[in-house]
Amino acid sequence: MIAAGKTAIKNNPGWTKYWDSLKFALYCMTHPIDGFWDLTHERRGTLAAANTILILTVLARVLKLRFTSFIFITVYWEDLNIFLYIASILFPLALWVIGNWGLTTLFDGKGRLDQVYMATCYGLAPYPLIQFPLMILSNGFTVDEAEFYAVFSAISLIYAAVLIVAAMGQIHEYSAGKNLLFTVATLFAMLVMVFILMLFFSMISQGVAYFISLGRELLFRM
Repeated sequence: MIAAGKTAIKNNPGWTKYWDSLKFALYCMTHPIDGFWDLTHERRGTLAAANTILILTVLARVLKLRFTSFIFITVYWEDLNIFLYIASILFPLALWVIGNWGLTTLFDGKGRLDQVYMATCYGLAPYPLIQFPLMILSNGFTVDEAEFYAVFSAISLIYAAVLIVAAMGQIHEYSAGKNLLFTVATLFAMLVMVFILMLFFSMISQGVAYFISLGRELLFRM
């Protein structure tokens, strides 16, 4: 029965497409120019695979706190809010996707919102692939091998960042110079959006506080 179930899954077209699109992230890592072009233009990628990579990235960040050796990371669990920690990962990602799509739409960018999101998630693939083995190996490292850990941890971040930038150039069909310009512009747009959101929530909190104080005053006079 188990064997029959495995055979049915393998023969399922939806599962096959999902698995192939997930494995395609490895091709994008080693052939970013061709890979990210095919990801959207040849429809080699799927949102399901992109979501899987994003979930693995978040898991790597969270599990890193628990399973990395205390030699390399110190966690103050009493001050840690896991939901805010996860939000600190997803919120910048959302700002990047919206900011990049919004700017490039105004300047002949070819990528749609879902394509920007999908390509960004595929670009994150090196992070979990490096961080999962690294957090396990860290428990066997000594203080003298701290540089080894730091280098590979940095590589996972830099590799992902380079892939994301390359992905944006391919899906929007931008030249290298134009892509770099819009990468910087997207980072600036993210700061602007954060400022606007902070201003908006500040106004909301002040408005709520005003009406609360007004209500208290009315109750006091009654």
